[in-house]
Amino acid sequence: MQTQRLTFEGATGAALSARLELPVDERPIAYALFAHCFTCSKNFKAAVHISRALAQARVGVLRFDFTGLGESEGEFSETTFSSNVDDLVAAADYMEREWAAPAILIGHSLGGAAVLQAAHRMPACKAVATIAAPAEPQHVLRHLKSSLDEIRKCGSAEVMLAGRPFTIKKEFLDDLDRQNMEDRIRTLDRALLVFHSPADAIIGAEDAAQIYQAAREPKSYVSLEGADHLLSRTEDSQYVGAVIAAWAARYLAGPEAAAREEPVPHGQAVVRTGRTRYHTEILTGGHSLAADEPESAGGTDSGPTPWGLLMAALGACTSITLRMYADRKDWPLDEIGIRLQHRTLKREEQSAPGSGPPKTAEIRQTVELEGPLDEAQRERLLEIAHRCPVHRALEAGLLVPVELSRDDGS
Repeated sequence: MQTQRLTFEGATGAALSARLELPVDERPIAYALFAHCFTCSKNFKAAVHISRALAQARVGVLRFDFTGLGESEGEFSETTFSSNVDDLVAAADYMEREWAAPAILIGHSLGGAAVLQAAHRMPACKAVATIAAPAEPQHVLRHLKSSLDEIRKCGSAEVMLAGRPFTIKKEFLDDLDRQNMEDRIRTLDRALLVFHSPADAIIGAEDAAQIYQAAREPKSYVSLEGADHLLSRTEDSQYVGAVIAAWAARYLAGPEAAAREEPVPHGQAVVRTGRTRYHTEILTGGHSLAADEPESAGGTDSGPTPWGLLMAALGACTSITLRMYADRKDWPLDEIGIRLQHRTLKREEQSAPGSGPPKTAEIRQTVELEGPLDEAQRERLLEIAHRCPVHRALEAGLLVPVELSRDDGS
């Protein structure tokens, strides 16, 4: 994926800070717009993971900070639910001017209610996904319960939300009272995907049921068993992103959406690095993974380093080879653990002249074998560890010719 830092003008004229997640070749099949939860930001962990999962599926995703939040300009105290919806429309207009209008809207928590409202003002939108969303935006009043009387009496009050102080004005409450979510959901006229966890302690699953029941077909519901409201576990947010990508592909028009790159067969690999930074997409054997450099080296740490991948390949080959051998021998090997460490050799440690090209680096493997093996079996497995194909190729030396692709792509 590629992450671009952007700024665009929000509905009130404030400069809104945004991030655009793109596939590594920067040619998405469609665009999505993501709305974060109440008082959160675009850098909310679940938003990042969902956006990047979609980018891996070749969907570009714009996520941004609403007015007065995160890195965006403006005063939060001057915003309302309706102004957040207006910011979403401004973001969609910006996307249409620069690339293409968003075909998918995604909203988490109160952002889910916002995208349900905003979809009516975005003709190009074909699909809407809500995550842990309330059926009514008034749900947010539960977080303000102790301050409601003061807000209504004095016109505003400072409240603590997620450990931070925010000023809430009476206009915010009045705006919530004017919302008619049931009608908006009933007349959505877009494909709808509702995510919710039965374990959500912030917004109950009955809200998701209410959204689902009010909506017309086509609609789908995914229960996020075990997930919390904020999708704190990485695997939960990545799952949501992958499901949205697979679901939304059904509703994206045009041959570009239907087309999928042919899987790279086993024995081959395709590697692409985009125009910015070091994030690299790797396709091999029908699988996709990433490489990058750590932030200290100028990367974004979105994947293992090339050395990390090499160690992973060697360790995987060693472990699989040991598993195969023990299974053939019917030995009681329960589990294999391998720890690998790469280091650059000092000059005095490098191989002596005349013994072939000098060895300038070392990958040391420490193998742990669990199970009731006798000493002879353990020693034999140590010998086998040196015989895995990747190990032997690395020690023998590989032929690695490099050539430029011709203009015809061959």
